[in-house]
Amino acid sequence: MKYKTIGILGGSGFVGQHLAARLTANNYHVRILTRNRLEHPQMELLENIDIHEGDAFDATALDDFCDGLDVVVNLIGILNEKKNNGQEFHHVHSDLAHLVVQACENKHVTRLLHMSALNADANSGASHYLRSKGEAEDWAMHAAEWGLKVTSFRPSIIFGPDDGFFNRFAGLLKASPVAFPLACANSRISPVYIGDVCRAFIKALEDDSTIGQSLSLCGPATYTLKQLVEFAADTLALKRMVIGLPNFAAKMQARLLSLWPTKPFTMDNYNSLQKDSVCTDNGLEALGISPTSMESIVPMYLGTRTRRGYFDGFRKQRPYTCHK
Repeated sequence: MKYKTIGILGGSGFVGQHLAARLTANNYHVRILTRNRLEHPQMELLENIDIHEGDAFDATALDDFCDGLDVVVNLIGILNEKKNNGQEFHHVHSDLAHLVVQACENKHVTRLLHMSALNADANSGASHYLRSKGEAEDWAMHAAEWGLKVTSFRPSIIFGPDDGFFNRFAGLLKASPVAFPLACANSRISPVYIGDVCRAFIKALEDDSTIGQSLSLCGPATYTLKQLVEFAADTLALKRMVIGLPNFAAKMQARLLSLWPTKPFTMDNYNSLQKDSVCTDNGLEALGISPTSMESIVPMYLGTRTRRGYFDGFRKQRPYTCHK
């Protein structure tokens, strides 16, 4: 084991909590930075984990957090912003990437695992999310010039217990009595299991061949967005007619829903979905990881309220371990 102490930025989020649990199970010592440790008491229950209170966007607090770490994992990201002008995306993704690289240099951290996204591109035209993600990834990889060993990960939509994809659509489907109007229904997606994403991060830690690489992470199959929403409805035993919206109506829906406090769908989401979230080369396979199907996992957490969903998921489930 080359590295022992791993610091996670964004460790209290969906991916971060799963990754922290897998890392500690593999005998790594984990340090997590959070603005309010009292909001995440469940993290305190894990062995080999320290919770540090501080703001990742404060350079001094970030330096203190990185002091003594062997590896930094940057998982911080947002899918929506308040003002829909790209500034918050740029701040959270690109500006933070600069701060993280600088903190690693200041505290002599030699290894960085950076969470990007499929289709991240600093030259992306319409999507602020994809453009800011691309800028952040470019800067992280550029840090190799200062001796930082960087691996970047580009997952498709990640699914698993407490995910923000299937669980969100489940709530929306339940609120729609008969028909469910869906924007970008033909967008193609290869959803990837959170357990496989964790395995990829852990394998990359000790595999020098991943240094300098951007690894795309996808599941074993590709679906349209409509097929995924229909799968969620079927898993929940909900009879819903999923209706794909024409382009003009999809844009109208995005503009209207972006006014909601929770922003379930925005124009930037619409712009991001204009590019298929699929892998040309799947980094999971390159790491020797067999991608897990959504059919074997999603019914275990989304379908627990239906007898059919639970037993279908139980029958298909295979044991999962996150070995290095």
